[in-house]
Amino acid sequence: MAQQLAIIVLVDIGNALKANTLQDNTYLFDNMKLHGSTGQGTGDLVTAIHGAYWRDGSQATEQVLNWLPYSLGSIPPTVPRGYEADRARQSDSQALAELDALTAKPGSTGSDPAAELKEIRKAVGTRVKTTRRTKGRLSGQKLLDVTGEVVTDATAGAFSYPGPVITDIYGQAVDEKIMYPAEYGSPDLVTDGWYWSATVDSSRPGTYAYTMRIQLHKLVQRGSETLWEPVNMTCESKLKVTTEPKHNGFTGAGLGRLPIESSSRGPAFAQGSGPQEATA
Repeated sequence: MAQQLAIIVLVDIGNALKANTLQDNTYLFDNMKLHGSTGQGTGDLVTAIHGAYWRDGSQATEQVLNWLPYSLGSIPPTVPRGYEADRARQSDSQALAELDALTAKPGSTGSDPAAELKEIRKAVGTRVKTTRRTKGRLSGQKLLDVTGEVVTDATAGAFSYPGPVITDIYGQAVDEKIMYPAEYGSPDLVTDGWYWSATVDSSRPGTYAYTMRIQLHKLVQRGSETLWEPVNMTCESKLKVTTEPKHNGFTGAGLGRLPIESSSRGPAFAQGSGPQEATA
């Protein structure tokens, strides 16, 4: 049975957009550290792929990779699916309540309506316009910071970016048919119903590089409109494939029956090795 391996692609989106590169702004992890993966938590991850073969030299097992992209410094993807929409409705309700309170005030209270309207606009926040390329989870949502508060001033930069999206995986490992990547549908809403996976041919030892094309979203102002603009960048990683003969996972020896202790040990253990009862 194929073994499932996960590769976490953690992107510092704010710094990556400023530098216009994923270099030094991407941190990769996998679950094979104890089996030989190197470069954990850096942009130079080399994922260990353990293959095995039968006595006749044929491939005994294959590996399956799953890539999971996440954003550093954004709202966690594990919050409820409708979190952004709920926060937008709450801010609208708050603004309407404050507007009702302002209109109900007598004119001679000495308050400054302009200043109070300015505060109400802060409660409303900034809504990003929906475009053809930002449909789905980004559609018409308000800007929030990492604590879930509505952001009023989009130019301040203190807002949560949409998560990175892997749009392609290619390079040496794909060209040489070491792995066969594809995008799959999934009921997992954290990944918006899509994720990248690949089957790896573990019968060909060696180190192979591959490249991920990752799409980020940059907030831009065009006239009076605020938009998410897609920005495509690339990030490279490697696979290190090793092979060894199939062996027994319990004994570390070759395949065969498990060793069984001789039956003479049972009676001896039963007669004298257990705790004795106290006698008067």
